[in-house]
Amino acid sequence: MGRVGRHLIGRLGPTGLADDELEVDIVVGQTCHHATTALGIDIGGSGIKAGIVCGQCGRLVSQRTLMPTPQPATPDLVAAVVADIVGAQAWQGPVGVTFPGLILDGVAIVGVNLDPAWRGRDVAALLSSDRVKATVLNDADAAGLAEARFGAARGVAGVVIVLTFGSGIGSAMLLDGRLIPNAELGHLELDGEDVQDLAAAASKDKYHLSFEQWAARVEHYLTFVEFLFSPKLFVLGGGISQDHDQWLPYLHLRTPFKPAELRNDAGIIGAAMAALDGQVKAPA
Repeated sequence: MGRVGRHLIGRLGPTGLADDELEVDIVVGQTCHHATTALGIDIGGSGIKAGIVCGQCGRLVSQRTLMPTPQPATPDLVAAVVADIVGAQAWQGPVGVTFPGLILDGVAIVGVNLDPAWRGRDVAALLSSDRVKATVLNDADAAGLAEARFGAARGVAGVVIVLTFGSGIGSAMLLDGRLIPNAELGHLELDGEDVQDLAAAASKDKYHLSFEQWAARVEHYLTFVEFLFSPKLFVLGGGISQDHDQWLPYLHLRTPFKPAELRNDAGIIGAAMAALDGQVKAPA
């Protein structure tokens, strides 16, 4: 990673205009001599992260910018933040954007966690302009694509399943390094329950579980996924993966597993790769 610094950018008011200034964290990117780059934007419930990514090495080659997600996170307000990020970079190249919900041909279908108004919206068209065309994909899919290209799943043939454990369970499925979009494995039913309630990282705190107790739930879930898909590798991410040494040793599976490597930058990197690869449909 580059060095962490501070940066002043405008906070968007209800009209989308800057009404004050906000100090945000940035990371100065590493030097890269490759010419193929894309802007990756990662939309989350509390923050929107962005950076320019090298398509050859996967490194951020710009400042990593973090802006707060507007509240309420309506389509127009979020789109205004994205436009502000693109404008601040004076960017005119490929743009990839992650979205915390199911995306089909650029349209938000189900699982919208930002605001109900997103359902049915053409997110790719909304976030595009005359200057840039946005490629939009699910946030977990972006993380999976990044791990396949530059992280823990790099070079692994066959089926790889990337899972992110947080307030829910995000999932991405890859075949020979190529993304199979919208694999919603975080809402499978197991023992009459949604596995999200059983094995998400949030359940550890909710039920006051030790790492060993929570890992037993994760193992039960992964054994079921293993039975369904027989993957070559599980990549396990989310914030709790930073403590992987406290719970991965308790997992006993037939399938090999690794902690995710790209962590907080996975969404940015995966979004940029999707824009460069054209693996996910951008608006015409």
